[in-house]
Amino acid sequence: MPFAIQHDRVARRFETRVDGVSCLLDYTLAAGVMTITHTEVPAAVGGRGIAAALVQQAMITARAEGWKVVPACSYAAAWLQRHPEYHDLLG
Repeated sequence: MPFAIQHDRVARRFETRVDGVSCLLDYTLAAGVMTITHTEVPAAVGGRGIAAALVQQAMITARAEGWKVVPACSYAAAWLQRHPEYHDLLG
């Protein structure tokens, strides 16, 4: 299921709404390094691949911007372990 993920560059957040529920990924950005600090998918909409879609969109954006990525969030770190095609972004 595709999700309409928005990138709020000012808030440093990727966000989507599913069934009216806000789901998000927060990051910091310094010296060309995106540090993923938090992913949040409420239980009401969990289990649908929303967090995975948020992390993947963050990786796609990081690659397009030329950023390195530090997965400080445990979910993002686990996701990256399962997706070696993004290991070149690890910083």
